[in-house]
Amino acid sequence: MPMKEDIDRLFCEIDDFVQQHPEPLKQNMIGDATLKRKRKTEMTLSEIMTIVIAFHQEQFRTFKHFYLCINQLYPGCFPRLVKYNRFVELMPRAMLMLLAYLASLKGQRTGINFADSTPIQVCKPKRMARNKVFKGIAKKGKSTIGWFFGFKLHLVTNEKGELLSFMLTPGNVDDRTALPELTKDLWGKLFGDKGYISQKLFEDLFARGLQLFTGIRKNMKAKLLPLFDRLLHRKRSIIETINDQLKNISQIEHSRHRSVKNFAVNLISGLIAYCLQPKKPSIKNDFFLALPSLS
Repeated sequence: MPMKEDIDRLFCEIDDFVQQHPEPLKQNMIGDATLKRKRKTEMTLSEIMTIVIAFHQEQFRTFKHFYLCINQLYPGCFPRLVKYNRFVELMPRAMLMLLAYLASLKGQRTGINFADSTPIQVCKPKRMARNKVFKGIAKKGKSTIGWFFGFKLHLVTNEKGELLSFMLTPGNVDDRTALPELTKDLWGKLFGDKGYISQKLFEDLFARGLQLFTGIRKNMKAKLLPLFDRLLHRKRSIIETINDQLKNISQIEHSRHRSVKNFAVNLISGLIAYCLQPKKPSIKNDFFLALPSLS
């Protein structure tokens, strides 16, 4: 399908969503108070949202390069396009509507859930003392790949690869701290890595109908699990694949941010772009159909 047809369809879906929401939400423009003057723009909120989401769907490494190529990519689609610097000022205006749109794309609760966190690095740890944009906000943390400076993105998905909930925390926050809030509306089984090991967390989640499954450390005794649960836990890599796609396809992580608000817009629009993917990492139906014959 030509690019122009893709962007037309995306714009129509976003514009229909925007029109369904009350005017106060559209006018609650985060970031306007920091501007030296409040200038009106002919670009609509739907156009701004479409552009920031479309960037994460295309094969561009930088937003500036993508923005300067818009007229070549989508001829005639954005006749009221403003200069790049002006558009960067306008991006925070779409923050609340982007969050609302992301909430509308939340996946189906199936009772099978996968949780994980991934570091969102804003600069190298050795340069963190010189980083002024995220001073006092981003923190130094450690993951399985080493030390980083930035944030942690916590995700919960279902077996279809659909996003159920997300949370952004400073990089030094323990994964177990975010899990109760992330899973407050979920039920069934939750599969995570060793970072979620906690007896109290297990008991708290179990009390409200959510059973936590994690790996075990070397000094822990192995417990017998039902075949279904053991095989599902092996499929936990699905959420690690999602994290990889968010970083390397949707471009949610880079070190060129010059504004905290635009960092948030970039992250949210990247998550939206993932949710709109026609094909997501998932567990095939054949896996579930084969389980009875294995038991």
